[in-house]
Amino acid sequence: MPPNPNSPLRIVVADDNPVVRAGLTALLSGREDTTVVAEAADGREACAAARLHRPDVILLDVRMPGVDGLTALPDLVPLAPVMMLTYSHESETVREAVRLGAVGYLVHGEFTVEQLVTAVRDTRAGRPHFTPSAASALAAGRLSCPPASAHATMQLPAVPRQIARSGLSQVQSYVGHSTRSQFRLSTREAEIMDLIATGMNNQQIAAACFISEKTVKNHINRIFAKLQSTSRSQAAAKWLGVA
Repeated sequence: MPPNPNSPLRIVVADDNPVVRAGLTALLSGREDTTVVAEAADGREACAAARLHRPDVILLDVRMPGVDGLTALPDLVPLAPVMMLTYSHESETVREAVRLGAVGYLVHGEFTVEQLVTAVRDTRAGRPHFTPSAASALAAGRLSCPPASAHATMQLPAVPRQIARSGLSQVQSYVGHSTRSQFRLSTREAEIMDLIATGMNNQQIAAACFISEKTVKNHINRIFAKLQSTSRSQAAAKWLGVA
């Protein structure tokens, strides 16, 4: 049975830090449309809580004693949508979490309270959210080694061949030495153009920047006009100075 959109979104919070758990519970239970139904200190407790309470969303830390978040993920994903909420931002960790079925990945310190709440709400609907370092990790994985797992929540699109051969570190090098200033992009447009150059699609850019896909499209239209480009590949090549 689909969730009642008028009932509060029910959340399980799994984190070994009791201060983090208490803070998230106070934040998310203090709203009309969200409530924390259980807390867990490790992956084993998270699985037990999810089976008992059948939440709408699970917020899951990566590093916890006993059963950690990545180990628990395969058991949690069939029970409810899982969003990683953690201090861990290593590329391999982010990519493994997505491969195992996490809907999104938020790194502490990279989002505001309202962005967190929006991401939690969207997780129930299967709409992914990734903070900048997590999004970059996914892009790096796509550029260096395209994922073959059928369990991956998202697939990154193709990128220009010159960029794909180089890997993300080389992309960043290109960006650093490009003549991007001539294009007169705004700060937000430059941020979005950087994400386009790593191969992200509009949905992924919207998630990384916490804006709507419509807003992303509007920015891209202006970017294309300034770069005098008609495609993402052409714009990326010009932006990175390889055209």
